[in-house]
Amino acid sequence: MTTLWKRFKYAFEADLHTAFDKKEQKNPIAMLNQYIREAEKQTEQTGRWVERQAQLKIQFEKELKETQDMLAKRSNQAELARQTNEVELTSFADQEVAAYANRAEVLQTSIARTTEELFGLEQKYEEMKHKVKDMKVRQLQLMGKENVTRAHHQMDRVLQPESTMNGDKSLLAFNEMEQYIERLGQRIEQQHDISSMERRLNMLEIDLKKNEQPKQEIV
Repeated sequence: MTTLWKRFKYAFEADLHTAFDKKEQKNPIAMLNQYIREAEKQTEQTGRWVERQAQLKIQFEKELKETQDMLAKRSNQAELARQTNEVELTSFADQEVAAYANRAEVLQTSIARTTEELFGLEQKYEEMKHKVKDMKVRQLQLMGKENVTRAHHQMDRVLQPESTMNGDKSLLAFNEMEQYIERLGQRIEQQHDISSMERRLNMLEIDLKKNEQPKQEIV
């Protein structure tokens, strides 16, 4: 049963990777955007861990400072108790000194280890941020390339319709557009010619009337 489940699991993962690859081939920009979002999310999570580690280091240092202060205080009290022959107080103070000294040693070791770990985390965190920035630059490059490709394709459909997909339909549409513009231009020119003729005829009528008017007055 376990073997069958593993085979089913591996088959499912293989199908998932295949679907992912097909989606990436179909729309690489969308997949890159998704990958960047995931990387940003992981980087943000890592940043919180780094911040938490830094806070732990601060807390360790605070505990060490308090421990060292108490160690110094109990050491002075132990010396004072010995000078005054206070046996019980001397014994108690010596026990306190030993406890605080041991705690200070543990805290110093913890601070050293935490500092080293924090440095490693910060270094990797900076690498992650640079990686995300580099991916965003790559994203802009791909977007620019995609934009140029689409622009060229669109321009080629107009400038060279015969070389694009569905060239026959594009060429037919382009030729029909040219013919329409040609007919429209001819119509405008024809209307212009008619208007010019009408103006000339009107002017001719006006000139004739002017020439005939004096003759009628003489008669």
